[in-house]
Amino acid sequence: MLRKLLKYDLENIFKFLIIFYSIGLFFALLTRVFFSIENSLVCNIIAEICSGTAISMIFSVLINNLMRLWVRFKNHFYSDEAYLTHTLPISKSTLYLSKIITAVITVFSSVGVIGLTLFVAYYSKENIELLKSIILPIADAYESNITTILLAFLLVLFVEFAVILQAGFTGIILGHRMNSMKTGFSILYGFIAYICTQVFAIMVIFIISLFNEGVMNLFVTNSMVDINIIKTVICLSISIYSIIFFIMCFINIKLFKKGVNVD
Repeated sequence: MLRKLLKYDLENIFKFLIIFYSIGLFFALLTRVFFSIENSLVCNIIAEICSGTAISMIFSVLINNLMRLWVRFKNHFYSDEAYLTHTLPISKSTLYLSKIITAVITVFSSVGVIGLTLFVAYYSKENIELLKSIILPIADAYESNITTILLAFLLVLFVEFAVILQAGFTGIILGHRMNSMKTGFSILYGFIAYICTQVFAIMVIFIISLFNEGVMNLFVTNSMVDINIIKTVICLSISIYSIIFFIMCFINIKLFKKGVNVD
C-alpha cells in the first residue's frame, strides 16, 4: 500500500514541478547559447535576461516544491479528500511516511535539477577556475576534490530544506487542531517550529564550541576563522539538520496519531 501511496503522491507533485524544471533548464540552455556568441551586444543582453530567468526558476523550483508538498499534505489529510484518505486501511504512520518519502525524493530531485541548471548555464573553463579559487582551500582542508565539496554544499541545502518542510508539516498538524483560522495558525506554528530548529542548531554548535576553540571563533567578533573550521561547520550542519529532521519526523508522527480534525 505504501508503494501505491508513493506513486500517487509523486505523480501529483512531479506533474507540477516538471514545468519549473523544464523552464529552468530551457533558459539555462539559452543562457549558454547566447553567452557563447561573442561580440554581439544584442545576444549579450538576451543572455543576461535568460540568465536572470534561469536563476529565478531555481528559486521557484525550491519554493514551489515546498508549497506543493504542504498543499498536498493539507488536502490529503484535512480537506474533503481526507474523508477518503482516513477510511483507508492504512496506519497513520504509513500515511505520514509516504509524505516524508515523497518529500525527500522531490527535494533531492529539485536540488539535483538546480545543480544541473547551474552547470548548463554557467559551465566554462573560466568559471571553473574561479570556482576552484574559491572552493580549493576548503577542498584542501577536506583532503578532497572540488566535486565532493560542491556535493557537500548541495547536501547542506538538501537537509536544510528538508527541515523547513518538516516545520511546515508540524504547523499544519497543530494549526488544524484549532477551531478557526486554521491556515493562519498553521503558518504561525510552522514558523515557530522552524525558529525552534534554528535555536536548537545554534545551541548545539555553541555547546560544541565550548570544547573546540576553533568553533568558538564563529561566535567571537573579529576572530579569524580557520579554513578547517569551515570543514567542521559543514559536517556539523549536515549532522545536526539530519538529527533535527528525524526528531521532527518522530514528533509529527506522534502528533498525527493523536487524531485529525477534517475541515
